Amino acid sequence: MAATLSPPRLLPSGDSAITVEFSRNIDDVANQRVLALDRTLARETIAGVTEAVPTYRSLLVHYDPVQIDFDTLGEKLLILTQLPAPPAATTRRWRIPVVYGGEHGIDLEDVAKALNTTPDDIVARHVAGNYRVAMIGFTPGWSYLSGLPDSLRMPRRPNPPIFLLEPGDAVTFTAVDAKTFAEQDQAAERGEIVAELIPA
Repeated sequence: MAATLSPPRLLPSGDSAITVEFSRNIDDVANQRVLALDRTLARETIAGVTEAVPTYRSLLVHYDPVQIDFDTLGEKLLILTQLPAPPAATTRRWRIPVVYGGEHGIDLEDVAKALNTTPDDIVARHVAGNYRVAMIGFTPGWSYLSGLPDSLRMPRRPNPPIFLLEPGDAVTFTAVDAKTFAEQDQAAERGEIVAELIPA
């Protein structure tokens, strides 16, 4: 018999949004519940809902308060969390070139020392991971992945290095055409993109 999952918390987010919080921690179970509610909400539309934004552990649901109020929408969302989730669409695998070490990976040596291994072993473990896009970030196209192997989990640095730009420093941004970005964004929100890291 499957374990009963606790109901999510409903938190007001301004006067026209509800945060449906499945966990206070980032974990794959919470993220799967977020994505399931997002798919269910897309299938079982609620009048007044204008947008849903999935995150690692919650779904932000924007609504028109003229059409529906917080309490009514909250009740409807809680009911939707109990429905079987629509199946996730077929996933796609993406190969992502990654540069390790040197100026592009300044923590590689420190991580290897902390885990009592070599930088090459850290790279091998990292590349062997099975990553999934858990959410799309606030910068267009910035994907947040889940699936880091437990053997690579490290606490945050207590005093991370700060890099300040000086006048004349060059900054490079990669442009993605709107059609490609929209397709990647939609695919990731549906949970269709699975990342595969390869050393560049």
